Amino acid sequence: MPELPEVETIRRQLEPVVRGRWIGAAGGHPSGKFAPAVDAAGAHVEGVRRRGKYLLVDLDEDRELVVHLGMTGRLQVVAPDSTPSPYVRAWWDLGPSPGAPATGRLELHDVRRFGRVAVLPRGDHVSLPTLHRLGPEPFDPAFTGDHLWRALQASRAAVKTQLLSQRPVAGVGNIYADEALWRAGVHPAARRVGRERAGALRDEIVAVLAASIDRGGTTLRDYRTVEGATGTNQLHLECYGRAGEPCLRCGEPLRRLVVDGRGTTWCGTCQSLRRRVDNS
Repeated sequence: MPELPEVETIRRQLEPVVRGRWIGAAGGHPSGKFAPAVDAAGAHVEGVRRRGKYLLVDLDEDRELVVHLGMTGRLQVVAPDSTPSPYVRAWWDLGPSPGAPATGRLELHDVRRFGRVAVLPRGDHVSLPTLHRLGPEPFDPAFTGDHLWRALQASRAAVKTQLLSQRPVAGVGNIYADEALWRAGVHPAARRVGRERAGALRDEIVAVLAASIDRGGTTLRDYRTVEGATGTNQLHLECYGRAGEPCLRCGEPLRRLVVDGRGTTWCGTCQSLRRRVDNS
């Protein structure tokens, strides 16, 4: 599933292409997850933002088109007369002015149909509970080590499960949770994280996300940028997906376990539950 770095890469490429354009005709798969694409017809695109793993396309003065890519979603801009792929679930014709012929078409491809779109009053996300309840953005000054520590204290769930819930911080999925937990020396199944370790974890979350954005995201299978390219962060992963290979810190083989249904890579030495760096 595209996580924050992949969605941010898409946002940065998409925004200059669609900002200032007018949406003419629009269409969506009859599923309730994609049919709302037609509600954006006739709107002016004012910009593209991101919240966690969601793209928010600002329309007119008071609406937004929300796009979640799900597991296999991909956005691309093609010529308006292009032969559509059988996996196009939503599309929007783009033109220079109201009623003008389209000069491009924005398409949402989604093989497995786990994505969704919605057109909402700007900022009104109550109908999308996951988006509505997101924690702070990782690059927001509000996301401090103390915030993360307090958020983790509020639940007895495993720390990795809490990160994937999107409540302590927005945008972290399986890949970057494994990477940040390994770098911070935190066991993914730990149910208590001290204040100092939470501060270290916060710093590593920010670091791994920022590095992946700089590399265009992580492509393991389906993810592509708007330009059709793959990311390169997969060439720099230090923990995720490396079970059985030597830990880059201590040399011990990395291990795999399942934490609340999610496959997890970790180091039994560097992330041992018995390894304490603080008691707060």
